[in-house]
Amino acid sequence: MKHLPLEPELLAPLPARIDLRLVVTDMDGTLLDGQGRVPAGLLEAVEDMRAAGIVFTPASGRQLANLRAVLGSAVEDSPLIAENGSFVVHGGEEVHSDTISAQDAEAAITTTRNLVDSGYDVGAVVACKHCAYIERSDAAFLEQAGLYYEALEIVEDLTAIALDEALKVAVFDFDDVENGSSQALTAAVPHVQTVVSGLHWTDMMSAQVSKGRALAALQARLGVLPEQTAVFGDYLNDLDLYDHADLGFAMRNAHPGIHAAATYTAPANTEDGVLRTVEELLRRCRRQG
Repeated sequence: MKHLPLEPELLAPLPARIDLRLVVTDMDGTLLDGQGRVPAGLLEAVEDMRAAGIVFTPASGRQLANLRAVLGSAVEDSPLIAENGSFVVHGGEEVHSDTISAQDAEAAITTTRNLVDSGYDVGAVVACKHCAYIERSDAAFLEQAGLYYEALEIVEDLTAIALDEALKVAVFDFDDVENGSSQALTAAVPHVQTVVSGLHWTDMMSAQVSKGRALAALQARLGVLPEQTAVFGDYLNDLDLYDHADLGFAMRNAHPGIHAAATYTAPANTEDGVLRTVEELLRRCRRQG
């Protein structure tokens, strides 16, 4: 399936010669459309990339199991960067992981409970490598958690699970996180990295975690250089991906901070921006070959 070509103002800045070996894309607000759907033609585009010797990799705050379920055969042989970079797998093997301390995970859970007692409509997800755990079990929260966590288990007490295996604690706020919950979590758990991931999620992870750190680990495993890497993102949890890729694309709908970090612009996620740009990059690679 071929998509509309890029607009002239997006085509003009692109380099004429491209040695592309790795394409890394965020999911929500970037690859997926406005309803969170996989774009038509993704599998064909991934097959075209594979035929050209290019590796396709999603890099998301989503769970590993969720990425596999949502993207299906398109990522059957692909590396996956999950949980905002805290877990990377390739070929069934772990490439990289960073866990949060049990003490910090418990503090995040306790703070979430305190926010609920103060009137905030929030709930916590403790994300481990192969399963995520929640103690809030109402239908509205289950619906939101289920969008990002395929392997999900309800427990009576989150502090009773093996917290030393947690990759992150993610808190969903039915209101805008900037209205107070994110700031409260940051203040209460100062030893971790707190990242706002979209309008409603706050992720608390090891201070070392980032998508960029995960990408660097994957590049080292694959033997791929930054000048051979293209990245696509829309929000601040994508920011340091751009430190590891010469072909950095901000979606047209991206946060201003992403536009400032990126060298190039891609059409919006609602306009098949990733696939349209990848098709153009592939055309340029073929012309060189």
